[in-house]
Amino acid sequence: MEMPAPDAKIMAKKAMLVNRLMQVLPKDAVIHDEFETRAYECDALTAYKCPPLCAVLPATTQEVADVLKICHEEEVPVVPRGSGTSLAGGALPTADCVILGVAKLNDVLETNYDDRYIRVQTGRTNLSVTGAVEEQGFFYAPDPSSQLACAIAGNIAMNSGGAHCLKYGVTTNNLLGVTMVQMDGTVIEIGGAHLDAAGYDYLGLICGSEGQMGVVTEATLRILRKPEGARPVLIGFDDNEVAGACVADIIKAGVLPVAIEFMDRPVIRATEAFAQAGYPDCEALLIVEVEGAPQEIDSQLAKITAIARKHKPVELRESTSAEESAKIWLGRKSAFGAMGQINDYMCLDGTIPVSELPYVLKRIGELSKQYGLDVGNVFHAGDGNMHPLILFNANKEGDLELCEALGADILRLCVEVGGCLTGEHGVGIEKRDLMYDQFTPEDLEAQMKVKDVFDPKWLLNPAKVFPLTATQTRRARLSN
Repeated sequence: MEMPAPDAKIMAKKAMLVNRLMQVLPKDAVIHDEFETRAYECDALTAYKCPPLCAVLPATTQEVADVLKICHEEEVPVVPRGSGTSLAGGALPTADCVILGVAKLNDVLETNYDDRYIRVQTGRTNLSVTGAVEEQGFFYAPDPSSQLACAIAGNIAMNSGGAHCLKYGVTTNNLLGVTMVQMDGTVIEIGGAHLDAAGYDYLGLICGSEGQMGVVTEATLRILRKPEGARPVLIGFDDNEVAGACVADIIKAGVLPVAIEFMDRPVIRATEAFAQAGYPDCEALLIVEVEGAPQEIDSQLAKITAIARKHKPVELRESTSAEESAKIWLGRKSAFGAMGQINDYMCLDGTIPVSELPYVLKRIGELSKQYGLDVGNVFHAGDGNMHPLILFNANKEGDLELCEALGADILRLCVEVGGCLTGEHGVGIEKRDLMYDQFTPEDLEAQMKVKDVFDPKWLLNPAKVFPLTATQTRRARLSN
């Protein structure tokens, strides 16, 4: 069967656009071959794919500005892309867009240990930021599970967190300033190396805006002194709800671990087979880590284990060495990959009040049975950032739609108990049509007016965040 010929107008526009882009970028930085652009057709939400018109890989802020200016003049949509690890479709292209990848923007621009900050280009990976300062005894706190691969640009776009965000906060708590290029090519500086900028909190607006306001090319990040030591404890339970109650009691007691991670039986088994971390065979597992001086660690762990024993754990095991601690965390960091070996899955990202953990885990189990799809739970329990993994068969007709329906019900559940649709993955395309479950039309209108200011033509990261009908209405109104 012959493929239909490409639309002549689209091909002519593509040729013109590629020619203009090659005037401001090296030729190898403009990817326009039909087969090569397929590398950019999706991000980590692989259920949805669409090849872009072309992709560009600028290496400087000026090159980013030149690209955006051209696209603005030609009214071509632009989708910013970090490392493509988004689990919500945040970097999914449209067929008429240019993918703007930041992979070549990976330099360290400045380090200042006296004032505790580092300035980097935003294509640099999360883990490599710590790698640049660890010899001097410093680290960068946010640590998403994908930190080996994910870019700082994406971390800023989605306000990413990680296992240790309970103590150190998420990206917005560790971001001091940015260099951002607006859609018309204007370069602006927001914040800086100081603690707080004067005037409106534009930095708080940009962090978590999912590439809707501009393309962040440089970031000034807070770096911290490494603690004297850290020690995790494994706590196993025969019931998910009991494990959730234990988390709630730890937080209620005023103890502040650096991390509280939760895994249920399906995830425990998959992870143990994958990483051989020495996890017990139980229904639910908590990894609770504290840090500080040796006496401080002992004191905190004594309080935590006393709380845990009230819930009758089937296993309670403190790490006794650095090697054992590393193994415990290897298991947790490998969880998503381990589950991927079992089946296709969709990873959700709802956030709830910690006190609601027992109830929400119970309801997720009930919804799983109702839809006939297994759900594995692995998440940052300390701050209530849920990551249910819904297992489905991508090759079975109707399974994806069933998975999406179950996911929508779980996210609505998060909102119902006082939480929200997303913690660190963003809205992307995954949750855009659920926004009315959390926000009124008036709320969304106020948010869209902010985008109007930064991106009047609505060319940046199209069809994301806002309900598709609202986006289409907005763009139609602007074009008239």
